[in-house]
Amino acid sequence: MASPVWVDGTAYEAYVGRWSRLVAAAFVRWLGLPGGLRWLDVGSGTGVLTSTVLATAHPRQVTGVDSSEGFVTQARAQATDPRTVFTVGDARVLPLPDSAVDVVVSGLVLNFVPEPARAVAEFARVAVPGGVVAAYVWDYAEGMEMMRQFWDAANELDSAAAARDDGRRFALCRPEALQTLWREAGLTDVSVEAVVVPTVFTGFADYWTPFLGGQGSAPAYLSSLAEPQRVALRDLLAARLPTGPDGSIRLTARAWAIRGTRPTSV
Repeated sequence: MASPVWVDGTAYEAYVGRWSRLVAAAFVRWLGLPGGLRWLDVGSGTGVLTSTVLATAHPRQVTGVDSSEGFVTQARAQATDPRTVFTVGDARVLPLPDSAVDVVVSGLVLNFVPEPARAVAEFARVAVPGGVVAAYVWDYAEGMEMMRQFWDAANELDSAAAARDDGRRFALCRPEALQTLWREAGLTDVSVEAVVVPTVFTGFADYWTPFLGGQGSAPAYLSSLAEPQRVALRDLLAARLPTGPDGSIRLTARAWAIRGTRPTSV
């Protein structure tokens, strides 16, 4: 499921897709599930998590569901594995029958679903009894440094930026809120894990240019500014980002991963 500003897969890839691939790989390793299972990827986007599952988890089948036709079209165009199917759908009303899959996963999506509790209840519904329901979200509040640096600078220059700051807007970027969501959906054996990956930019342009793509909360905020305000924000970030002798900017990105199990009996 994409937020309303997530419609362009190419812009998404430049902005955050390259880093989400690293998180997806760590997440699937953390799950450590056996091969031969039927997976559902909710909010499959451009297919980052689906492709990781196919490459490393040896699934029987992976179904990707996303609300963005643009993302589904791009994912279908890139998909070559016959075990994969992508479809347009709503996380809150999944187009699958009860107990249809062995594993339900969702990557970097739940903060953008209008009714996340309803979505996680759907995750549990379509999982088989004993099946795994798992997801991960960026730690917008603290640990997703490329975005945290942006919003801290924006908040310093513009008091109105706080209302659009992902770290303040999204409660599900914290582990306690995720645990509550999973347990209220009736899932058991709930556990949360921090997933931290490096985000190394070759220089300031590599960091800054993806913010100009208009895709995502921070780029959308940036596009709403007049040119003098954009320049001021750019210059503040250029001055404060940690830059190495070779010009590279070495940050890290943290996501919170959660998993639970659909009970085998009520």
